[in-house]
Amino acid sequence: MLLANARPVRLGATGPGAPVSVRTRGGRVVAVGAHLRREPGEELVDAAGRWLLPGLWDAHVHLGQWARRRTRLDLAGTASAAEALNRVRGAVAASPVAATVLVGVGHRPATWAEPPTVSALDEATGPLPVVLVSGDAHGGWLNSAALGRFGLPWRDSPVVEAEWFDALPAILAAEDELVGPGAYTDALRAAAARGIVGVVDYEFEPGFAAWPRRYATVGVGVRVRTSTYPRDLDAAIAGGVRTGDALATVEGVPMVTMGSLKIISDGSLNTRTAACADPYPTGGHGVQNVSPADLRDLLGRARAHGLTVALHAIGDAAAAAALDAFATTGAEGTIEHAQLLPAGAPGRMATLGLAASVQPAHLLDDRHVTASVWGPDRARRSFPLRDLADAGVELLMGSDAPVAPLDPWLAVAAAVHRGDPDDPPWFPAQALRPAEALRASTGGRDEVAPGAPADLVLLDADPLAPGAPAEVARALRAMPVAATWVAGRPLHRTF
Repeated sequence: MLLANARPVRLGATGPGAPVSVRTRGGRVVAVGAHLRREPGEELVDAAGRWLLPGLWDAHVHLGQWARRRTRLDLAGTASAAEALNRVRGAVAASPVAATVLVGVGHRPATWAEPPTVSALDEATGPLPVVLVSGDAHGGWLNSAALGRFGLPWRDSPVVEAEWFDALPAILAAEDELVGPGAYTDALRAAAARGIVGVVDYEFEPGFAAWPRRYATVGVGVRVRTSTYPRDLDAAIAGGVRTGDALATVEGVPMVTMGSLKIISDGSLNTRTAACADPYPTGGHGVQNVSPADLRDLLGRARAHGLTVALHAIGDAAAAAALDAFATTGAEGTIEHAQLLPAGAPGRMATLGLAASVQPAHLLDDRHVTASVWGPDRARRSFPLRDLADAGVELLMGSDAPVAPLDPWLAVAAAVHRGDPDDPPWFPAQALRPAEALRASTGGRDEVAPGAPADLVLLDADPLAPGAPAEVARALRAMPVAATWVAGRPLHRTF
């Protein structure tokens, strides 16, 4: 392909450049210049002065659950248990007689006046098993029928953290019959239409085994970096799978590769389970899902067998334990979320060579919860993107879909403005500049250059256009994507 008349967006100090042509061959960019001429057999695409960027990655998704979003009951925005239960009653009444399970998602009960209870859900649902996945994905509100079906002991409260994650694979398997075969296809096509060329998938499955079988049937050429959890680590080691290994190729181009060992070391803000140094107002310090000794063991095994580690740490105590484990073992990888860090953590991460995999769109929901759950001091220290960038920590941006939509422009806008465009920014001193946020969404690629993968996104507007932060954020959210290519193959095009 010869892409002509494109304005390259350089994410360094130089900004957008004069229009150029870009030649791709064999899945890579082979030439960039002002006067490239079309060669025989080459497809000519006239960009007509549109803006060209390296393709965007979502560095943290749960793709199976995101693909299921259209078949799940939407509970996002419910302000009380009563409102959520009213939606559930309507969904149960509309369920087919043959339905075997009803799954909802999106409720965030941290600020509800009345807590969710199994008894209340039973009154609204009857004998149909109902599983309501919390908005932060760290818990499930199940009725008695669902607790029995999935082998969980009865209690009158939601299932959270380790017990929830242990039950989740069986719940997803039961839900599969509700999900059409094209769910992954639709999800990845929609992602490509927003400029996504690759996703890092942390679904609760042995992805290193599932994705090589799945990729051809999905039929959308977005790159996938998959993972393993500790429960499947032995199988990954036995299979000799190492970070960076190609697991599926198309015409010789690696399209599915092995990523990291994913460890969920603590909980989350909305379930009050993120492990924190200071107590919660209701008592307790959260939940450390993996002990320091077990963390060291897992990281040591991962390093010995060629795997990087993606270590979930939302609370500051969990982050401290995570950094200690990385320092002790010499393992490489990322701190996932890095939502609340202890003093000095950004500098320590930089010294250890760890990246921060962050999800700025989470602050859109969490800013209002943080004040009541963590208090003003911890709110000030939340989502410390500026501190991380200034310390020299590599930032990798994602969505954690389905916790937030799989939309890189929503994340970029949230990183730049620290809130909805119509609201005052939340601790704006921690904001990123647009070029920094975009670089964190391209895997660190500053520009389209020879030798790089031909993973490209063409935009109908300048993503670095100047303006007030709110105006910039509004424009970024609505960014029109004209075309997306992966390995030089078109996935999305509007012209």
